[in-house]
Amino acid sequence: MLWDFATLDAEARGKLLRACVVPRPIAWVTTLHADGRCNGAPFSFFNLLCAEPPLLGFGVTPRAGAGKDTGANIRRTGEFVVNLVPHALAHAMNETSAEHGPEVDEIAAAGLATAPSLRVAPPRILGCPAALECCLHTLLEPGGAALVVIGEVLALHVADHAVQDAARHYLDVPAMDLIARMHGRGWYARTTELFELDRPSTNKETP
Repeated sequence: MLWDFATLDAEARGKLLRACVVPRPIAWVTTLHADGRCNGAPFSFFNLLCAEPPLLGFGVTPRAGAGKDTGANIRRTGEFVVNLVPHALAHAMNETSAEHGPEVDEIAAAGLATAPSLRVAPPRILGCPAALECCLHTLLEPGGAALVVIGEVLALHVADHAVQDAARHYLDVPAMDLIARMHGRGWYARTTELFELDRPSTNKETP
């Protein structure tokens, strides 16, 4: 089957892309409103982009044709925290995806607590095994109120139980028990079934 995207509407294109590009890590982004209240929302159009400089990016899809609080807050302050979602907080993360008005603190409404960040004003979510403090690097506006946020990582928090060897910067990734978005509405995956492949070598032994 072949779909020519020029013949499809936005809803059809989105359904196909979300079903094929899986699993997608979840950026649970915390920002601050102008009055200092915390905003938290999950985004699954998210991944690392570069190691040097350390860049990550996520897409903010407009809601009913209007921009979201996360995008407005980042545009105003240039700061945000990407919290990575463990299985234990899956339901709380899902609660924060509800379309509340800007007057609602989604983090507090989901019964979550936060802790101060080191380099940026927005807090991180307690219970998340990893949180990346970021400043805005580039803000892309592809159209239709959609935003692509590229952030530079300034600091990284990792839960002690997920640190395997701090001196060598080795993390116990399975211990984080992170989840990812899958196809369709409401489908997620756990990072519990892993396999390993050695990278191929270009050095050939001479007979």
